[in-house]
Amino acid sequence: MRKEIICTVCPMGCPITVTGEGDKIEEVAGYTCKKGLEYAANEFAHPVRILTTTVKTKDEKNPLLPVRSEKPVPKEKIMDCMAEVKKVRINKKINRYDVIISDICGTGIDIVATGNY
Repeated sequence: MRKEIICTVCPMGCPITVTGEGDKIEEVAGYTCKKGLEYAANEFAHPVRILTTTVKTKDEKNPLLPVRSEKPVPKEKIMDCMAEVKKVRINKKINRYDVIISDICGTGIDIVATGNY
């Protein structure tokens, strides 16, 4: 399997090509620094993303509260996590960085508020 990746570690945005199968990487080409090599290897084998979204509130003036994952979530779990977030409705005072959902989808990652309610 061959995967084309644009490195996001720095503003250079190096186009990196990774060849391999599953967790086994055979070749990495196009990176210009050690961080780019590490990023490409991780992105190939176990891609992760910070989940940023909103949850509903009961307030008509402010119907949505911005939230994000405390750490990057495995990419294959994003849709499952979004399904859990969709079930939440806030009806109490919330401060920035309060945990909204603990250990979402068994990942060990919390969803936290990025605003106040």
